[in-house]
Amino acid sequence: MSTYDRAKSEYFRTKVTTASQEELHLMLYDGAIRFVEDARQAMTEKRLEDAHTALVRAQNIILEFSSSLNHEVNPELCGKMASLYNFIYRRLVEGNLNHDASALDDALRILEYQRETWSMLMTKLTQELKADSAAKAESSENENAVPSLSISA
Repeated sequence: MSTYDRAKSEYFRTKVTTASQEELHLMLYDGAIRFVEDARQAMTEKRLEDAHTALVRAQNIILEFSSSLNHEVNPELCGKMASLYNFIYRRLVEGNLNHDASALDDALRILEYQRETWSMLMTKLTQELKADSAAKAESSENENAVPSLSISA
């Protein structure tokens, strides 16, 4: 392994170990998208073993998404997400078995949409947390203010 590869690997390891759960979820979307794109490219170049390897990695990410759903918190939403992940998984398997690029394209479109949605939710959450922090800081400043008494004649 070259010095560059070691540095890149160490950077990625640090990025993963310091990431929030939301950031890790986004990284998994990025990985799944990259693996499907790699598989599609390998498939067009007739490197079917490479395509298979990449698709298995993408499928494993989708299985992780599906298995990490907490149905007790929001059963309706989790049911819909489970169905979506099931569809993506099936399209990846079909694409792998039949060497069908259109099946991969279906999965890729949904993954890209989901990734964008997740990114927007993270941005919104960050903005809300900043607004809450600012409001709490302002409230705290008002509580600590010394009341003044003015006497007018």
